[in-house]
Amino acid sequence: MRMLRALAAAAACFGGLLGMVLPDTSVELKNVHLCCGNCEKAAGKILEESGAKGTGDATTKSIRFTAADEKAAQKTLDALAAGGFHGDTGTKDLAIQDDSGAKEGKIASAVVKGFHNCCPACCKAIKAVLAKVEGVESEDTKPRERSCTVKGNFDAAKLVKALNDAGFHATLEAGK
Repeated sequence: MRMLRALAAAAACFGGLLGMVLPDTSVELKNVHLCCGNCEKAAGKILEESGAKGTGDATTKSIRFTAADEKAAQKTLDALAAGGFHGDTGTKDLAIQDDSGAKEGKIASAVVKGFHNCCPACCKAIKAVLAKVEGVESEDTKPRERSCTVKGNFDAAKLVKALNDAGFHATLEAGK
């Protein structure tokens, strides 16, 4: 009888463990370019499509979300990057990956692609970032277009870093 009670107690404990719900993974992506409600909506749509719950906040320039686990959280970060958003999570375990294709060294031109650019304010911010990169002589950024051509004599890696630091995720196709 004692054995049966012990087995029943063990089964109850084990069953309880199986029924436990693991906590969600929470992420705060800081220093993201979010200038308006359209930026917030775009980030929110990416979160929703990724299965994460959260929002973008233009006031704090951050995107906060929860995902089922770390794998799902990284998938969401990858989706945000694909949507043109860049930021810092404060950890290397969950982070926006560098898929820019930019290498250190001077180049004369590049097609910059993939950045979030939903409105004239986004475009103005991108133009301001590019204007501050040493050696950039011209760019043809237009509102609502997710690519532009940059010309001059500039370091490709520094150009991408400047965009990332401003909250824009971008990839590069180097010219000459």
